[in-house]
Amino acid sequence: MTFKSFALIGAAGYIAPRHMKAIKDTGNMLVAAFDPNDSVGIIDSYFPEAAFFTEFERFDRHVDKLKRSEQKVDYVSICSPNYLHDAHMRFALRSGADAICEKPIVLNPWNIDALQEIEKETGQKIFTILQLRLHESIIALKKKVEEGPKDKKYDFDLTYLTSRGYWYYASWKGDVTKSGGIATNIGVHFFDMLSWIFGPVQDNIVHLHTHDRAGGYLEFERARVRWFLSIDFETIPSQVRATGKRTFRSMEVDGEQIEFSDGFTELHTTSYQHILKGDGFRIDASRQAIEMVHDIRTKAPTGLRGDYHPLAILPQKRHPFSI
Repeated sequence: MTFKSFALIGAAGYIAPRHMKAIKDTGNMLVAAFDPNDSVGIIDSYFPEAAFFTEFERFDRHVDKLKRSEQKVDYVSICSPNYLHDAHMRFALRSGADAICEKPIVLNPWNIDALQEIEKETGQKIFTILQLRLHESIIALKKKVEEGPKDKKYDFDLTYLTSRGYWYYASWKGDVTKSGGIATNIGVHFFDMLSWIFGPVQDNIVHLHTHDRAGGYLEFERARVRWFLSIDFETIPSQVRATGKRTFRSMEVDGEQIEFSDGFTELHTTSYQHILKGDGFRIDASRQAIEMVHDIRTKAPTGLRGDYHPLAILPQKRHPFSI
């Protein structure tokens, strides 16, 4: 059986096991992995014989050695912190491999242009994980919009609340220069989904953007969107908190709730299946979402004016590490 060889950067990260599972489920092999942290016992569940490194230089040397043998790495899967994605994709391409990168693929729109130049130079390709585009409910909504009246503009409310503990602020995720902030770190895949369904952005207003929440208004060609994202547990509705759940997501179109609670577990595997067939999402597919979150990050919030999300009025907390 012919299989593709994979290397993985960021093996100790939260999302890495989904990539390991996708590599295994598609009948391929993880041959090398890297992470400066060594809490990677999860590898034993998938590829116990994979070479593992905590120093990038040794990982680089190993991948280069494989490149010069018959065991060349075909793909490098990238699950590292957001601000390192750009450098790790460059490494993959210059190592003679295609890159599969988690979102956000980069933090700044102009990084996409530079990476496309390296694609041309090396002949290698960059793919990104945009798994919401593969979710059945999202596909159905896109179909409904495409088949609906062409002059209709939908009213859409997006709410995503996923609580995080104090560890978040001590990690790279709590550093806006490394993660891109709340809107980028936990919202970029939703913004991609919205632009994929509703078309080009016409307006982008930021009402608030703090250490633990962000909210604003987006107008697309086919929709008016109020959005709110938070990692504060107390923003989750009390009836949901009472069940012990620490995450709440809601998408409402013209007052109608979209069923969106299930169907996530296999989306990374589906993404890999598309990539291996040659029709995965290329780097430019992420451009509009990266432009949106970059604008959100760099704009001065207007405060609660105009058409803001109802949850934006919730009391805000001080940063837990503030003096």
